[in-house]
Amino acid sequence: MADPLGTLLSLFGVGFLAANLVTAFVCLQDWRRRNHALLAWRMPPTRFAALPVLISAGLGLLIVYKLFVLEWPVWRLFGEAMMLAYYGYLYPLSLRLKRGFFEQGVRFNRGFARWEDITGLTWHHEGPPVLVAAHRRQQAGRLTVPLEHLGAARRVLRDRIAAHQLHFTPGPLDLGGHDGREDV
Repeated sequence: MADPLGTLLSLFGVGFLAANLVTAFVCLQDWRRRNHALLAWRMPPTRFAALPVLISAGLGLLIVYKLFVLEWPVWRLFGEAMMLAYYGYLYPLSLRLKRGFFEQGVRFNRGFARWEDITGLTWHHEGPPVLVAAHRRQQAGRLTVPLEHLGAARRVLRDRIAAHQLHFTPGPLDLGGHDGREDV
């Protein structure tokens, strides 16, 4: 343990390599899915959209400084290179993925769920409309729906319920008279 900072940066590199692989896999899946969009849109940029650009610019300058001024070998820059790949390319690319409804399921703000894995839906209307869906994995997905797409989103959900792609588990007092399309 002669170089604790180098060891720490290598561990960061391994962590960011894992994050890069996961993010690249998600982007590849969405790239394959994009031709099967029923209703999809890009989210507007967040307040902190410039932050990854600033981080990647700083990391780029740090790498150049370590390579040419300090004359470090390339292999010692693994951590910084993985962080630069994440903040400079993969994270901004993941923010550009379209959210919405696809043939296979729903692309939420964070993650994707197949139609058959969704067990419940509800809407929140404080601010922009947000669709909240429960998954079989006991997770909740949130999808912020632009106001101009709200009617079309409700139609897509009603169509998926009518086609029996969305199945909701009945409540404990269900007497069989409830139509799931009314929930949308």
